[in-house]
Amino acid sequence: MDIGIIGAGHIGATLARLLVGAGHRVAIANSRGPETLTDLVADLGARAHAATIEEAATFGRAVIVAIPFGRFPDLPAADIGDRVLIDTMNYYPDRDGHFDVLDRDETTSSEMLAAHTADARVVKAFNTIFWEHLRDQATPAGADRRAVPIAGDDDAAKKMVTELLDDIGFDSANAGALADGRALQPGSPVYGARTTRADADRLLGGPRSSQA
Repeated sequence: MDIGIIGAGHIGATLARLLVGAGHRVAIANSRGPETLTDLVADLGARAHAATIEEAATFGRAVIVAIPFGRFPDLPAADIGDRVLIDTMNYYPDRDGHFDVLDRDETTSSEMLAAHTADARVVKAFNTIFWEHLRDQATPAGADRRAVPIAGDDDAAKKMVTELLDDIGFDSANAGALADGRALQPGSPVYGARTTRADADRLLGGPRSSQA
């Protein structure tokens, strides 16, 4: 599969490496321009190339966003279109500035992203796992495999993310609809926890459908 990655920090670069290793092709972009990614793409190999943000947004069937949450309004919504948009971001007020609707818990960061990219099918994923664990804890399918919780409103999009997780060595745990992403935020029981799917399901109150 062709996958665009916007953000080349620890999470974006680690996901690029895992996805390339699983046979996918990636176009990776950052805010400083493709010329600053020469060393990274050389290390990633022939299945990866540097791109502009707009090019990464249109490269494949899915786009991973791995940037500080406060910069999400800069994402090119028209270019992303109706692709699966994988949201790895967390809201940190000290870094991102305060968003009153989030501070009042009137919505979630992923719902704000979905409103900005109105046609995209947003799936919250990878925001609960530290990048070092993402790099080091991938394992073959079977007992004790780490699960990454996901949330979203589109079942087909969540299925795609579940398959990508399996490709790179992780299970998924269904947290429910995009609004249920509240349960995946920093400080929640699943944040940073190395849990199997069964353990994560228990912490999340049981496996749920997208609209639960």
